[in-house]
Amino acid sequence: MIDYEKVLYELCAPIVDDKLNLSVKLMESLDDKEILLYVYANSDDVARLIGRKGSMASSIRQMMSIASRKENKKITIKFESY
Repeated sequence: MIDYEKVLYELCAPIVDDKLNLSVKLMESLDDKEILLYVYANSDDVARLIGRKGSMASSIRQMMSIASRKENKKITIKFESY
């Protein structure tokens, strides 16, 4: 089984300035076929992760979606700032 939290963290860490405040959490989902991940970072880093018109966020979601296909799962990623 893939450790989605670790993979997503490794994708996001090089993009953000403050790696110590970057956090990725796996949340429970009502659907067994869905993986729900939240990325928490400060507002500047979240803006960098989302990118212009969501281009970075879309790319991150695509890469994670490809990783989850092997297990026949749908992945949902939310970016949150604090």
